[in-house]
Amino acid sequence: MPPTTRALQRAMVRVVNLGTVLPGLRLVMLSPLVARPGYWFASLCGLVWGGILSRGRLGQAGGVIVARGCPRWAFGRGGTTIGAVYLTRDNHSPHVLQHEAVHRAQWKHYGLAFIPLYVAAGPVAELNRFEGEAGLEKGGYR
Repeated sequence: MPPTTRALQRAMVRVVNLGTVLPGLRLVMLSPLVARPGYWFASLCGLVWGGILSRGRLGQAGGVIVARGCPRWAFGRGGTTIGAVYLTRDNHSPHVLQHEAVHRAQWKHYGLAFIPLYVAAGPVAELNRFEGEAGLEKGGYR
C-alpha cells in the first residue's frame, strides 16, 4: 500500500475514532437529519461528475443511477458509487448493480460520514465491512 494511502487511512481512523471519544458525535452524524442531506449532496455531486464524465450517458438500473462510459481514472476498480450514482466505464452487470445498490443504501444510512468510515475500513475488500455487506462475489472480489 502506498504511503499516501496508509496516511489517509490512518487519518480516517482518527476521524472515525472521534465517535468513541465524543459519543454524542456519532449519534448526530448518523442521525437521518444529518445523514440524509449528506446522501443527497453526494448524489448531486455524483450526478454532476458522472454526467460530465459519461457525456450524458446516464440511466437507471438495479436501484442506482448508472453513469456509463466514464474514463477509468474517474473511479476505483470497476466502478464507484457516490450517493445514488454509480460511475463506471462498462462494468454494469446485474450482479454488480446489486452490489452497488447496497453501497447506495450505505450512503443513504451514513451520509457523508460514509467516506471516512469506508476509508477507515481499509483497502482490502475481504476485510472491509462495507464491501462484505454489499457482497464480495457480486462485486467481483471473489
